Amino acid sequence: MQDSIVTVTGLSKTYAGGLQALKNVDLTIRRGEIFALLGPNGAGKTTLIGIICGIVNPSTGTVIADGHDIIRDFRAARSKIGLVPQELSTDAFETVWSTVTFSRGLFGKPANPAHIEKVLRELSLWEKKDSKIMTLSGGMKRRVLIAKALSHEPTILFLDEPTAGVDVSLRHEMWEMVRELRTNGVTIILTTHYIDEAQEMADRVGVINKGELIVVEDKDKLMRRLGKRKLTLQLQRPLDKLPASLSDLALELSADGTVMTYTFDVQTEQTGIASLLKRLGEAGIEFKDLHSSESSLEDIFVSLVKEPS
Repeated sequence: MQDSIVTVTGLSKTYAGGLQALKNVDLTIRRGEIFALLGPNGAGKTTLIGIICGIVNPSTGTVIADGHDIIRDFRAARSKIGLVPQELSTDAFETVWSTVTFSRGLFGKPANPAHIEKVLRELSLWEKKDSKIMTLSGGMKRRVLIAKALSHEPTILFLDEPTAGVDVSLRHEMWEMVRELRTNGVTIILTTHYIDEAQEMADRVGVINKGELIVVEDKDKLMRRLGKRKLTLQLQRPLDKLPASLSDLALELSADGTVMTYTFDVQTEQTGIASLLKRLGEAGIEFKDLHSSESSLEDIFVSLVKEPS
């Protein structure tokens, strides 16, 4: 069993107005992993992160962050955690160097210019250390937020929608940066609306919906367990409808009758493709092209959180 760095037990939160944002959440984050927390808007992601970071008080339950109870031992627990918020709120008139140095002081850590320099260099901010934050691009401001969150040497880093509103090349740079941080021993918890980001980055994925954690699993296992494969066949001649002889198969015909799609489970040994092709031949259905595709994490996410019809 891997060493856990965050342990959440029986966590619930009901706000004064009666909204129950979290319902009895249990979660263990492993030391050194990148964990992606996914969920639709209003699912409880922000409340869960707020409680772990000590910004929101839970109604019930406990949170242990790197050995410290987030309520009983608030200062010690909070000093282990860095939080990079979604909003680009920074001290516009301050320089990069002074704002990051000040952040370190807020956590009661003694001055350590060598550490601040290391963080700024790792985030490609060293050249901008004397620039006022108001003069920086959006991407650079986001890097400053990460530098502030790392200024006090946390072991746990929360990234709340780290690439919201940034362009594609910067997103890829951010991904590289996050991997680098993990290599340096920081545990990363990421919330994101871009599910391809979780698929690219995360070791494990948690899906939260309506305040409940509905799945927590290794990403690759989850994709194998819930994934589907599709075989798409371009037909030589359009069909009006699927022949009755094929009605027992998981087949769909496109509206114009030119494309047939066969869905099968990724986990099964027997895909049934050989038998399908044989039966198509027997039914006199010819195809000119075929290709297969696998579910993405996005497909699985949508299937997990969609309302039952």
